[in-house]
Amino acid sequence: MDQTIIFADTIYGEARGEYCRPSGGLPSLIAVANVIMNRVKDPKRFGNTVEEVCLAKKQFSCWNDSDPNLLLLSLPTRFKEPIWCVALNVAQKVSDGLWPDLTKGSNHYHSTSITAPEWAAGVKPTIQIGAHIFYKI
Repeated sequence: MDQTIIFADTIYGEARGEYCRPSGGLPSLIAVANVIMNRVKDPKRFGNTVEEVCLAKKQFSCWNDSDPNLLLLSLPTRFKEPIWCVALNVAQKVSDGLWPDLTKGSNHYHSTSITAPEWAAGVKPTIQIGAHIFYKI
């Protein structure tokens, strides 16, 4: 699969629900893309490419076998969804360095809908955008 498609799929799978929220919107999608690119900048820790970072085991929940989003990422009809096209645009603009890092260098995040994961214990968040809390670890 094309790296840009994987990048867009990850943004779509992780943040598409944020797009229509007043507190989220486009910045929520950009922020997820920022985390992915920040991880690419640390290849020894996270992976050498966008594809390796996005598909690393248990790093982005949309790629987990038990996550319902994984099925959505396999449907060819997603390419016709307006929100997937927005995710593709975000992936392209962020990877080309045309849009800023809204996360202040963050390389982790989690949704406010879950209890903070163990890795977030004692770590000060860098920013909250929509329903995601971002961290630089």
